[in-house]
Amino acid sequence: MDVTVFTRNMEMTPRLEDYVDQKVGKLDRYLPSIDEARVDLSVENTRNAAHSQVAQLTVRVRGKILRAEERTQDIFTSIDAVLDKMYRQIARYKGRRQNRFQVAVEPLPIEDLMEEMGEQEGEIVRVKRFDLLPMSTEEAIEQMELLGHSFYIFFSADEDAVNVVYKRADGNYGLLQPQFS
Repeated sequence: MDVTVFTRNMEMTPRLEDYVDQKVGKLDRYLPSIDEARVDLSVENTRNAAHSQVAQLTVRVRGKILRAEERTQDIFTSIDAVLDKMYRQIARYKGRRQNRFQVAVEPLPIEDLMEEMGEQEGEIVRVKRFDLLPMSTEEAIEQMELLGHSFYIFFSADEDAVNVVYKRADGNYGLLQPQFS
């Protein structure tokens, strides 16, 4: 497993680097198929000092992404907490791989989705770029659940197009299939 550590607004000390390598290196015992692990450590200016030390862990496993983030007042505590979260995600991932589920997904028009989201004004504060991997709708739902997100954008292998799955308020799933007019 390849472990990469990035820091922002803080210095990477040898003690901290050893701590991260030792702790993250143990993930291999629970999930040997991990391709790479990325650890992002940062100090952020927050109103609450108890949430200023941030540890984010991103793990890639056979094209799937598992991600966890924790904020505390101590970076070592944040690392421990984010690893605890990751162990739970790995257990969920392993359980889901063993218990494949079938989900009937019905499309929802974009107007209904916009109505559900409501109209809010704001500004873009973060931009994320990601790879669109071809997968089935069921795989996209599984990936969305593993990440703990409420929606997931993917390239549908069945439709040969970009689609979005999302979790509905009633606990079911929706599928958005854009079409050119």
